[in-house]
Amino acid sequence: MPRPTKQQPERGDARTRLLDAARDIIRAQGFAATTVDQLCKAAGVTKGAFFHHFENKEALGVAAAAYWSETSSALFADAPYHDHEDPLDRLIGYVDFRKDIVEGDLAEFTCLVGTMTQEVYGTHPAIRDACAASIFSHAATLEPDIREAMETRGIKADWTPASLALHSQAVLQGAFILAKATGDAAVARESVGHLRRYIEGLFATGETRAP
Repeated sequence: MPRPTKQQPERGDARTRLLDAARDIIRAQGFAATTVDQLCKAAGVTKGAFFHHFENKEALGVAAAAYWSETSSALFADAPYHDHEDPLDRLIGYVDFRKDIVEGDLAEFTCLVGTMTQEVYGTHPAIRDACAASIFSHAATLEPDIREAMETRGIKADWTPASLALHSQAVLQGAFILAKATGDAAVARESVGHLRRYIEGLFATGETRAP
């Protein structure tokens, strides 16, 4: 998922500041390595304020996944790819938008819920489920454009809009892992470029779109 804009610690209420801190710190160093003390310091709040809003660190992780969905949904809702008239152009535009925001430090463009899922899927099922809800709900936003693109081009296939939407997220999450493994955003952008070509192949109409 995307790279929501960082907010300064002094902005918003204590809960929001803690969630902003969790978004940034967990993406940089992981959930287990992130301490309540670190979160409080980054958010500029007391430990008492933390436990007023969250029962424990796991509850913070669950809330952070939901907050990620909320903030990233707003980013994608305003993205320019929605302006295309053709549904396939909207889908390709989405992929291009994902490629465009792969820049800067790894912690700035990688996905919070993907990061947490990799780490806690076996130890914190509540966080895992919250992350899954975030990833699957985002994938579902792509389904209407995929379905319409299939209909307008008369495509009948053994794959579904839902399966292609989820595959796109699998590629993106894998691209983030490769970027982390190499310390290089370029490898992630290259993977997203392959996703673009794959989708174009599925919907091949004889047209050529510049990468």
